[in-house]
Amino acid sequence: MLLRDAWLFATGTLTAVRVPPPSVVDRRVAGLGMALAPVAALPLGLVAGAIVVLADRAELPPLATAYVVVLALALGTRAFHWDGLADTADGLTASYSPARSLEVMRTGPVGPAGVVAVVLVTGLQAAGLQAVVRHEHAWWAVALLVCASRASLALACVRGVPAARADGLGATCIGAVPVVGALATLVLSGAAVALAGRGLDAPWSLLLGMVSMVAVVLALLLRCVRRLGGTTGDVLGAAVEVSFAVLVLAAATA
Repeated sequence: MLLRDAWLFATGTLTAVRVPPPSVVDRRVAGLGMALAPVAALPLGLVAGAIVVLADRAELPPLATAYVVVLALALGTRAFHWDGLADTADGLTASYSPARSLEVMRTGPVGPAGVVAVVLVTGLQAAGLQAVVRHEHAWWAVALLVCASRASLALACVRGVPAARADGLGATCIGAVPVVGALATLVLSGAAVALAGRGLDAPWSLLLGMVSMVAVVLALLLRCVRRLGGTTGDVLGAAVEVSFAVLVLAAATA
């Protein structure tokens, strides 16, 4: 029952796939759900891979294919993570007051920093994907990278990471993933990234990308803890989009 509830929680929260609600949502369910995030993202990965195949058959230009993949992933998550990225950027640049920054993240419209962050990360994802989709095995490599990027959620929600506020969906997840669970998710996702690298003939580049992803997420968490007193659900969304950008840029070196 715990595993089923965790999968339903992760799938229903992180994707637009319609699933029954979990019977209970507590910190155990939320923690396991974040550890299972790469598995919950499998439908998104399959959609991204299918787009790569269809675009290749339609002889769509690589850059157009890349942007269609980015668009499909945004629709497949209800742009949930993009909203988090924009709010996080606005919050970190809004004020020196943590309370004011958190208020901006909760209620404020998207500001200049949020717009710049979304445009920049979107562009980086598309630039990386443009190079990746040219490869023969691009479709399943992209699918694996979509799933592996969600390992950032287990890292961002590992025990010891404080929540910036006591309410909100993020507060249930943050700090709820056991260290062993986060490490297991990272190791399995690292294996998926290595497999994607093998398909692109650049396994070491992709493994370096995985290490870089972990470093970037840790840097983001550290900045938010110092600046806001902790992290929020918006920060989790930002971590996902930045992580995917890092991985596809690493793949682009293949």
